[in-house]
Amino acid sequence: MDIRQLQYFVQVARLNSFSKAAESLYISQPTISKMIRGLEVELGADLFYREGKSIRLTDAGEILLTKAQNIVESFVNLSSELDSLRNLEKGHIRIGLPPMVGASFFPAVIGQFHRRYPDVTIRLHEDGAKKVEDDVETGLLDIGAIVLPVNTALFHCFTFVEEKLELLVPAGHRLAGAASVPLRELAEEEFVLFREDFALHDRIITECVKVGFQPKVVYESSQWDLISRMVEAGMGIALLPETICRDMDRTRIAVVPLTEPVIPWQLGMIWRRDRYLSFAAREWIHFAMGVLGERYLPPGEAGRAQP
Repeated sequence: MDIRQLQYFVQVARLNSFSKAAESLYISQPTISKMIRGLEVELGADLFYREGKSIRLTDAGEILLTKAQNIVESFVNLSSELDSLRNLEKGHIRIGLPPMVGASFFPAVIGQFHRRYPDVTIRLHEDGAKKVEDDVETGLLDIGAIVLPVNTALFHCFTFVEEKLELLVPAGHRLAGAASVPLRELAEEEFVLFREDFALHDRIITECVKVGFQPKVVYESSQWDLISRMVEAGMGIALLPETICRDMDRTRIAVVPLTEPVIPWQLGMIWRRDRYLSFAAREWIHFAMGVLGERYLPPGEAGRAQP
């Protein structure tokens, strides 16, 4: 039994005529007769009394009509709902953003997307990049913005920011006037870091260990502005991305290039390779790639990433 058989049956029952039903459906009468006969064979019951040129429903036909009308109506509604989704008239997207990433890069993108697709709802979840990655993996989120690298065997990804970390020290600090500072020079400093669920927490500690010291962490936070205020107050030093450092008050904080090594800060948007994405989510990825790539990738590289 398929939906066409039920649609044909309902139309014959409504019009009490095979010929009129065939005409209304733009098919031949033999075709509709064959479909109804196949339905009767499958159900093991006659659906119509055939009396010359007139027909009427049997008891079995009456029972089927009640059910078939509901099924056909539901199918039509389903098709309409799917058309709405395909045309982005409605939809729902769950996106994970680390606080620093969301505030710096996404308000304009979300605003433009909303103006184009006002009936698509976006639910934002703010967490550290590691938690966002975990939630995309488990399906709690459709899409996430994270600090790269990422397991590309598990996730699709496109890069939209490529920067490096810079050193923040309070004005008057011994390193405030330096042209650049090697990481090993910070061995005796006290660090203000992001919390452990943020990718930069582990990244900074790992790089410090590589050059020969375990950083002294005096404070951890989930907010970059609080971290910078702690540096202002002389509580320690911090390593933050260039994007954040551009907005620092240089009368209170000195921003110094970090070298040996340079610690990269790359942001990417990820989604699972093996999981279905809604029409709305797919359009968001395409839209965000256009806006973020155009605004933030280095010149000549905006078209590099592909979904």
